[in-house]
Amino acid sequence: MEKRQGQDLHDHTWHDRQDKFSDITRAILGCCFDVINTLGSGFVESIYRNALVIALNESGIEVVSERGFEVHFRGRKIGIFVPDLIVAKQVVVELKSCEHLTGEHQAQLINYLAVTNLSIGLLVNFGKRKLEYRRAHHPAHHATCDHANPVLF
Repeated sequence: MEKRQGQDLHDHTWHDRQDKFSDITRAILGCCFDVINTLGSGFVESIYRNALVIALNESGIEVVSERGFEVHFRGRKIGIFVPDLIVAKQVVVELKSCEHLTGEHQAQLINYLAVTNLSIGLLVNFGKRKLEYRRAHHPAHHATCDHANPVLF
């Protein structure tokens, strides 16, 4: 497939304060722009996830796809959360392919941050011609559930 002329991270105003996650989140978003510029919009989420895993690996960035985390409430397992990607053991990346990102999508990412106990997350939407993304931080308050335990598949 021929690479389309498209957008990149410099097309967007980046309001990210310099912190210890700035470099990795920029690198992840750079790979996201590469994927959207190459594939365009219109595919299902799994296509973008698979392409992003390839782009991240080719950039030398460690990525784990769809690792499950057990969620406990009052000491009992109540379910499993499965974020799309965990990048460099630091960033939860939740992918969407929809018309617009919503508050529910943001809440889902924040819950993933709470159960994984990771500090930073990216919510990325490949559903439009122009990549849409949001960065989220670990919630300041403790979740009502215990932190999750990784599930080995």
